[in-house]
Amino acid sequence: MPSPSRPLVSAADLAAELSPDRPEASRPVLVDVRWSLGTPPERNRAEYLEGHLPGAAFLDLDSGLADPVAPDRRGGRHPMPSLERVQDALRAAGVRRDRPVVFYDARISAGAARAWWVARYHGLTDVRVLDGGLHAWTEAGLPVETGEVDVAPGDVGLTPGDRQLLDADGLAAWLERGGQVLDARPANRFRGEDETIDPVAGHVPGARNLPSLSLLAEDGTFLPADALSALLTEAGVDPATPTALYCGSGVTAAHAALALESAGLLATEPAVYVGSWSDWVSDPSRPVATGPA
Repeated sequence: MPSPSRPLVSAADLAAELSPDRPEASRPVLVDVRWSLGTPPERNRAEYLEGHLPGAAFLDLDSGLADPVAPDRRGGRHPMPSLERVQDALRAAGVRRDRPVVFYDARISAGAARAWWVARYHGLTDVRVLDGGLHAWTEAGLPVETGEVDVAPGDVGLTPGDRQLLDADGLAAWLERGGQVLDARPANRFRGEDETIDPVAGHVPGARNLPSLSLLAEDGTFLPADALSALLTEAGVDPATPTALYCGSGVTAAHAALALESAGLLATEPAVYVGSWSDWVSDPSRPVATGPA
C-alpha cells in the first residue's frame, strides 16, 4: 500500500474515512493505545472500556510494543519488541495486510506514536495517528462506545528494518560522524534536575533538548509546521543534518519523530534510539552530561 503523505489524520477526516458508504477495505482499522507514564496497564484498559472510538481494539503498549525489561536493565524500560510480539499484538487488534490502520490514545498521542513507529519499523506503510486522540474525536462531537469489542483477528505480516533503529553504540557512532541527537524528555530531566524515574540524571553528551510535549498545542494536537520550525531553531537544530532521537524509554522519542516527520521539517527520516536514557545509564561506563546543552 502507498504511504500516506502525512502520518497524522484529523478527527473529521477519520470520521469521513470510516463512513459505511465507503468500501470496507478502505476503512481504517482502529487501535486504541491508551498509555501514560506510570499508569498501570490495567488502568489504561479500564479507561478504554469506559469509552473508545467505535470498533477500536485495545493494544497494551507495555506487553505488545515492548519486550520484558531485562534484569540488568539493558534495553531500557521499554525494550524494542520482538517481531513475534508485535505481530501477535497487531493481529489480536485486528490489523490486516489489506487495510490502513489508525492508532490513537487519550489526547497527546504518545502511546499512539510508539505504535506508529514500531509498525513503520516493521514494514507497515499505511499507518497513521489520530491527531489529538480520543479528546479531539469527542470534541468534534463524534460518537464513542463502551466495553469490549469483538475484533476479528488480523493477518498482518511484518518485516523489520524499514526505519533506522539505534542502540547505545549506534548513537555514540552517530554523534562521532557529525549527526545531531535530540533528547525528547522535559528540560529539567535533560539538565539532570528532578530525576525521579531513572537511576542516573543527565543526558547523552552532545545531545540537544527538544521536549516532545512542547510540540503540542493546548488541545493535544501537534503544533503547525511554522511553530515546530521555530522550536527547532530555538533548540539549535539544523534540519539538514541527520537526526537521531531518544527520550527516557523510547516512547516520547517516537512522539517527537511523528511531529517532525508529519511537518516535513527534517531532510531525512529521524533515527530512534529505542532503549533511550534508561538503556544508556544501564552501563556505568557510558558518559553522562548535566546542565544545558
